Amino acid sequence: MPGGHDLHASEWTASDARSVLRTPTRDDYKYSRGTVSLLTGSVRYPGAAVLSVEGAWRAGVGMVSWLGDRNVARLVLQRRPETVMGSGSADAFVVGSGIDGRTRGEEQTRLITGLLASSSPAVIDAGALDLASRARGPFVVTPHAGELQEVRIPLGLGVDDIEVDPLRERLSGDFRERVLVVRETAVALGGVVLLKGADTIVATPGGWWTVVRAGTPWLATAGTGDVLAGALGALTAAASRASGGEIDVEDLGPIAATAAWLHGTAGRIAAGPGMPITALDVAQSLPEAFVEAFA
Repeated sequence: MPGGHDLHASEWTASDARSVLRTPTRDDYKYSRGTVSLLTGSVRYPGAAVLSVEGAWRAGVGMVSWLGDRNVARLVLQRRPETVMGSGSADAFVVGSGIDGRTRGEEQTRLITGLLASSSPAVIDAGALDLASRARGPFVVTPHAGELQEVRIPLGLGVDDIEVDPLRERLSGDFRERVLVVRETAVALGGVVLLKGADTIVATPGGWWTVVRAGTPWLATAGTGDVLAGALGALTAAASRASGGEIDVEDLGPIAATAAWLHGTAGRIAAGPGMPITALDVAQSLPEAFVEAFA
């Protein structure tokens, strides 16, 4: 399995993804395949709820539940009527997609931190990135380059509260420098960092890292990150259930890389010979990407 502790780790491939992906057996039932609960979307960004839920369902989990505004709930159910409304115990949680951390209210913050207080693994995205340090269980943060400062500022990592250009310069530099930034962040945070981009870099606090290049430039469109968060939540839930809940933060590195590979491959499949795509196209192509991993 590629990935490693130096700056020469290999690219994550279909073979590596296959070693992580779990397919159901004759003995499985919906709960044994994992349950994931999402607190995603908002009145301003309702589509993020729909897309993250779609991503979770399409990545092979046994059950998906969603928690949020009742008006947004109607949209989720219109698209995915299988979804359970409300949140209880789950094998993994996804929080933050489609939530603005700067305008997030006290109630929404309380709900997010309540889910993060669980010992179950969590996928932390977008408007919840600044709350990552409150996670009790193992977790993955999924920022793009513009969001990484939300993770690093609370850690005091080379980002001045006023001047953030040094971080932007490092992230716009060569690949080696981006890897160092991601690895540095993972170690300080104590969680897995998945930095989204054409070269998606995944690093764990133990020093393991890899890069995923399965995608297409057409993935640079609104909502694809929400699909990735949902898919990653699904894979995390499946792995957590299969392990009997005995999953640690280092286990999440290969799972995150596999989700990024699955997402990138789905984007490539959806784009075909070079067609524009939407985030929903990517979600709908996740099952085909799953099949490609086993081809």
